[in-house]
Amino acid sequence: MNNKEIVLKAMNELFHEKDSTAIERYWHESYQQHNPSMINGHEGLRKLLPVLDSGFKWQPGIIVEENDIVITHSLVHGWGPAPVIVVDIFRLEDGKIAEHWDVVQEEIPASKSANGNGMTSVRL
Repeated sequence: MNNKEIVLKAMNELFHEKDSTAIERYWHESYQQHNPSMINGHEGLRKLLPVLDSGFKWQPGIIVEENDIVITHSLVHGWGPAPVIVVDIFRLEDGKIAEHWDVVQEEIPASKSANGNGMTSVRL
């Protein structure tokens, strides 16, 4: 699997299938989290699963892979009260996710944007 495939498989198994064993398969043992509301390591991921909204859905649109970096631009439902647009940056090491950064922005419908464009890159 290439790095893009690893990220897609990891995110699907952990967040959609709610398979906590995916943590050991796809996240490096020294995983570093750069989202200020989450802790480093496997423990942070384990603690996140039970508090996620039952309707949580991560829908990646644009995905870019270069060397050990994978960047996804996604539409996410269930992270908060409104859908959000998320740019996730993953750094992989030895075939596992070793670091993660993200930028999260509440989705504004195209009808309410100054340019009339939607924010999502997901093909709906």
